[in-house]
Amino acid sequence: AEFNAGETFEEKKTVCCYAHLDVQPAAKEDGWDSDPFVLTERDEKLYGRGSTDDKGPALSWLWVIQAHRKLGVDLPVNVKLMFEGMEESGSDGMFEAIALLSKEGEFLSDVDFFCISDNYWLGANKPCLTYGLRGLAYFSVSVQCCEQDLHSGVLGGTVHEAMTDLVRLMSSLIDSSGKILVPGIMDDVAPVTPEEETLYEGIDFCCDAYKKENKVASVSNKLLKESKKELLMARWRYPTLSLHGIEGAFAGAGAKTVIPAKSIGKFSLRLVPDQDPQRIEKCVTDHLNKVFADLGSPNKMEVTMLHGAKAWLSDPKHPNFEAAARATEKVYGASPDYTREGGSIPITTAFEEATQMNVCLLPVGACDDMAHSQNEKYNKRNLINGVKVLGTYLHELGKLDGPKPSKCRCVELTAEELMEPGAFLRGFKCKCVM
Repeated sequence: AEFNAGETFEEKKTVCCYAHLDVQPAAKEDGWDSDPFVLTERDEKLYGRGSTDDKGPALSWLWVIQAHRKLGVDLPVNVKLMFEGMEESGSDGMFEAIALLSKEGEFLSDVDFFCISDNYWLGANKPCLTYGLRGLAYFSVSVQCCEQDLHSGVLGGTVHEAMTDLVRLMSSLIDSSGKILVPGIMDDVAPVTPEEETLYEGIDFCCDAYKKENKVASVSNKLLKESKKELLMARWRYPTLSLHGIEGAFAGAGAKTVIPAKSIGKFSLRLVPDQDPQRIEKCVTDHLNKVFADLGSPNKMEVTMLHGAKAWLSDPKHPNFEAAARATEKVYGASPDYTREGGSIPITTAFEEATQMNVCLLPVGACDDMAHSQNEKYNKRNLINGVKVLGTYLHELGKLDGPKPSKCRCVELTAEELMEPGAFLRGFKCKCVM
């Protein structure tokens, strides 16, 4: 959708606001207190699948547009809405669409700024702006021992069982302290600089509250890292590996004495800047091939990378972020924290690479909204203030001076041109920063 900024819209800058309308699967029997697909209000909170991820933020942009129309106020900038319906299933076709829509004269070609509200505050009370995300490399590893499931009483002890091999393979990836055991994974991780360390000191974050919000306190009451700085670094700026599940294994209630013919393990790594998914794929594949060979198993093993996406890191001093910060300050009366996030939103990199324009992550939901989990919710306070922040953000963008960044067609100097006399002064690529 496209909404122009009054009669002089051609002179105004343009922002594209992205959101997704599809959601994760959910059922009441999974542990929800109410029907996940009937929005239910309890204690000033709105419970339902997609309430915070990402239908609530998507609707907020529409309410901002509606408010301007009802008040008879022109939008301060042109607004383009790009709502997706396949984000939770890999965004099939979306990245190709962005590349096509970024060509001259197409929908995204005149966009000057991008804004996404598909992540969350670091805590439950203080807003933040997010300038970095980890990437993703999602894998499956399968082991097959026969053509169909076997009776463990009749054939147990006579065949090389696939599940036994798979468990050995999965356990070779990471230890119980969180250390990744795959050689080469950490090779491209940039060392921590003193300047980076200071960024963590002023962030509003409590480890004890984090344990309670994520339902750890009542079970183990332990985290892999005990200090705020170490925990945030582990969550944001270091890669991680998580084991997700085993397909083909018996997982129902009761007992079933079966030897699975084929078992498929699912796991993923969250990547940081400078890590390339293709190189990670080679590291993981080489490691599992070696471990499997050492087992001496006659079974068939296959490794597949299902999804791969690079990490994203932006400039929190860009005018796009500064406009978002001013909007947050006006609504909440406090400056936002500047955070990186452990999750992955591949669409951010796709927008920036296709258009060369800045992407700002402006979260409006709280850290305890339980996206993807049972009893996902959206606080009414966050909903109301979120609409205010997004609307104010548009007006802050409208105050920015200077040319439209999307009209800049400056060409970066080649390596040969940089060798010419005086090239140093000409070698800074124009970013059309206001």
